[in-house]
Parts: sequence; structure tokens; C-alpha cells
Amino acid sequence: MVELQEVAMKEFRESFVEALMDLAAKNRNIIAITPDLMGPMGLAPFAKRFPDQFFNIGIAEQNGVGFAAGLALEGKIPFVVTFSTFTTGRAFEQIRVDVAYMNTNVKIVGMAAGLTGGLTGSTHMGIEELATMRALPNMTVVAPADANSTAAAVAAIVDYQGPVYLRLGRPADPIIYPEDTEFVIGRAFELRQGDDVALIGVGPSVYQCLVAADNLAKEGINCRVLDVATIKPLDEEAIVACARETKGIVTVEEHSILGGLGGAVSEVVAGRHPCRVERVGLRDVWPPAGDMNDLRRIMKVDAPAIEEAVRSVLGR
Repeated sequence: MVELQEVAMKEFRESFVEALMDLAAKNRNIIAITPDLMGPMGLAPFAKRFPDQFFNIGIAEQNGVGFAAGLALEGKIPFVVTFSTFTTGRAFEQIRVDVAYMNTNVKIVGMAAGLTGGLTGSTHMGIEELATMRALPNMTVVAPADANSTAAAVAAIVDYQGPVYLRLGRPADPIIYPEDTEFVIGRAFELRQGDDVALIGVGPSVYQCLVAADNLAKEGINCRVLDVATIKPLDEEAIVACARETKGIVTVEEHSILGGLGGAVSEVVAGRHPCRVERVGLRDVWPPAGDMNDLRRIMKVDAPAIEEAVRSVLGR
């Protein structure tokens, strides 16, 4: 159970690169690939320290994914790092065929996902790629909640054999987990206990769930908070437990409510234990450009929006 103390902040990007460098120093098979985005992806320190393990392939996402698949077939562990929307959009066919269909050991890293793209606008915000990536056979989909769980997730992904899509924010967001946290692919993490409503979040939205749970506790509403850090394979038992042991579920994501976490959770409960599900996310709209935290308020994916959804589930 994680308690919110004075909030520390750290970039997902910084933590990802630090973890990748630590691992690359021990494993020369780890390769970083980026389509001319070394600076925005924070990979300059990696490129300087490991010039033989780094490739800037130019603005050619499709070629980068195909190149990564070839490296994987030769025993390397390639990480293709760019904006979430660029790789999963421009190179979807290559991810589908060269990575997922061929079941190659390629790690696709989608940075600045959801509203963390902020001022770059909708063209640079991945708001649909959870739906497309989780639909691909053989593809594992991971989305850690903070910088510390990102570092742990990178280590787990290196040890995991097979295609992975790693969905990350980019700017600094609040720290939730301790530095020595454990990350297990396929496991959801219960951060709050409660039997009124279950808040199920992914990525930076998990922090908003914790804030909402603390606020609602003052009203006598006890919320369970679940961090679904692996969208696929989904921890179905943890979700079914939420459905059985609470009065309803609220899913929270910086992603379209169509096909993302809300869709995945609804699929599970519809088949195994039907219950009321409210989905907090982007409601089939393009977000504007703006400050990340302003966008969370405008698009209604912040703590007050979660609290409103909980009251709706409870009929208040």
C-alpha cells in the first residue's frame, strides 16, 4: 500500500534512459534505436556512452522497426524509441508483421503518450495506441505509473523474451513507488484497499486515482486503487476481485475510452462478473495543445473527474 507523502517529481524519460544505460553496461546486446529524436527522447547520454549500441536511423520509423527485427533475429535486444504516436502509427505494418507476427524480441518504446505530449498537440499524442497494440497477437503491452516503476519495468522487459510495447509519459510526474520497487509483467498492483468502488488506472493516471481516493475517503467513501501496469496480458483475477468485492469500477486513462484500459476491463467483467463500469478517459475527441496538467482538467481525466465518476457509480 503506497501512501502519498510530500510529492517528488521525476521524468519518465530520464528514468527510462538511466535504466537502459545501467542494463546496457552489463549486456552488450542491448541496442537503442531512434528516428532522429536523440534529443527529445533523452538518448544523448546513451549515444555518447555506448556508440556501438546506438543507431540514429533518421526520420524513417518503418525502417527502424524492420532494422530492429533483424537485430533481434541475430540475438540483440533492440529498443526502438520515439513518440508513441509516430512508431505505432507510421510503422504499424512493420510492428504487425516484422515484430508481432514474426514474434521477434523487439521492444517498442512509445514516449510522450497520452496528454504528456502537451504543447506539441494531438499529432504528437498517442491516444489510440493501447487499442492497436493490445490487439496484436504476441504483443505484450506495459505502461508503468511513474519514473521508479519505469526503471523496474525496463529491467523486466530486457529479461522478457518477445515483443513488448512500453508506453511512457515524458515530462516529470509525481513519484508513487519506492526506488527498489519490483515490476512483474502481467501483475496489477493494489495501492489502496477499499470496498466501495475500485479505481483502476494506468500510467500517470494512477496518481490521479490516488489523489481522488484520498479526497473521497474524507467523505467516507473507501476506494480500492489498482495500478494495471500491464495492459496485456491483463491481470484478470485482480480485476474480477474488484468486480466481486466492490460496488463498481472506475477506469482511468489518458487514452481514448474506445479500446484502451476501459475497454479491456469491460471485456473481462462482461465475461466473468458483470458490474457497473464508468470509463474516465478521452471521449472520442482530439485533445488541444496545452499544458499537460491543464489538459488533464480540460479533458476530464484528473482527480475531480474521477471523484464525479465514483459518485455516479454509487448513485450520489
